[in-house]
Amino acid sequence: MTIDPAVPPRKRLSRDDRHAQLLEVARDLIRDDGTDELTLARLADRAGVTKPLVYDHFGDRSGVLAELYRAFEARQRDTLAAALDGAEPALPAVASVVASAYVDCCIAEGRELADVVSALAGSPTLDALRQEAQDEYLGMCRDTLTPYSRTLDAAGLVGIVGAGDALGRAAITGRISADRARAALTKVVTALAAADGSVAAGETSIGAMPSA
Repeated sequence: MTIDPAVPPRKRLSRDDRHAQLLEVARDLIRDDGTDELTLARLADRAGVTKPLVYDHFGDRSGVLAELYRAFEARQRDTLAAALDGAEPALPAVASVVASAYVDCCIAEGRELADVVSALAGSPTLDALRQEAQDEYLGMCRDTLTPYSRTLDAAGLVGIVGAGDALGRAAITGRISADRARAALTKVVTALAAADGSVAAGETSIGAMPSA
């Protein structure tokens, strides 16, 4: 066999890099063809690897979908963390950052996330993943909004996420503009954080909030 010196040898990816590559290919496949077309064989073919390698990373099709969901949720938390970096320490500014990050992340993920959730519907795996992801995200929101509220409890935090999901979906489908979605969610976050217990901007020495 003659090796063409002009063709560089294929770089062997680390397991983590390969895992990330396979998830990106799976996301592209879903975006182009929908979740019904996602199989381990098609994913392997599109990624240029063997089916046993894909099986080794995910186990089965549900494993791919579950990992995609985890990746979506991790990006949502990363988006919020990045948006909060350097935000003005005042409730209106923080509420706007929280709302904008949530809506922007929903729009960035597009319909792929909805397709993944739909494909996992009724699965105990999805229920566990959603609870895990929601707990982590609500923890971030609680820590972020604690300096500006004495009354924001678990119900209020869940309300923020529920409103964010609804407004994000409406923005994705074009029922409302992204700006309207951000503005509406900002009002929700502000109202829930400020209700009967707002504190002055920058005041952080308050009692611990009830745990979510």
